[in-house]
Parts: sequence; structure tokens; C-alpha cells
Amino acid sequence: MAREALIRTTAMPADTNPYGGVFGGWLMGQMGLACGSFASRQCAGKAILVGAEKLKFPGMMAVGDELSVYVALVRQGRTSLLLRAEGIARARDGDAETLVAEGQFTFVALDENNRPRPIAAKDDTNG
Repeated sequence: MAREALIRTTAMPADTNPYGGVFGGWLMGQMGLACGSFASRQCAGKAILVGAEKLKFPGMMAVGDELSVYVALVRQGRTSLLLRAEGIARARDGDAETLVAEGQFTFVALDENNRPRPIAAKDDTNG
């Protein structure tokens, strides 16, 4: 199966740190948004972020570069998901791509009373 970006956006001047590089907090936020989208679909409902770990920023990106965030399921528990996110930057004026951020995010599925709820097993027989 081909990988599909859950978020694709362009870094803007407001997304920079005091040194002129793209702010790590902005990258984390984009990864959190992508993981939240994945978690809501996987859980078929409300899921909230409860933890982030193993965050790394191995590359740099500049204003104008495009960020694509890819998410993969690492592990599904009874009420929680452990997701891995990767942020890949593509130079604005070319095809060169660089891994700029990665990390793991834990989400918990909630019911209508904001209590943890079991995640229904996905039916893989239909595709």
C-alpha cells in the first residue's frame, strides 16, 4: 500500500524560531494534528492525545518548504493507540526530501462521558 500524507502544509515565516529555522513546536503540532486525524478514524470517534515520546528533529526545513506528515499504527490496545509520525520536508523549488521530525504519540478513545472506551476491531475482510 502506498503511503499517504495525512497533513501537507507549507512552513511560513510565523512558524520560525528566533534563529530563523522552522520551530520544533510547530512541527510537533503538525504531527499531533495528523495523528489525531488518524486516531479518530481508527477509533471511529473521539480520541485524545495523552502522551508524546521519542521526539527527534534530525533535519532542518526552511520557510517555504512543504511538510508532509505520515502516520503509522505501532500498537493498538483495548482503549489506546500508539502511533508513529514522520515529518518529511520537501524543498520548495525541487524534489529533495528530508526527514525533519519523528516521534510516537499515544491516544485514548473516549466515550460520550469522556471516559476511556474500547476500540472496536477493524473489519479487514472488506479491503
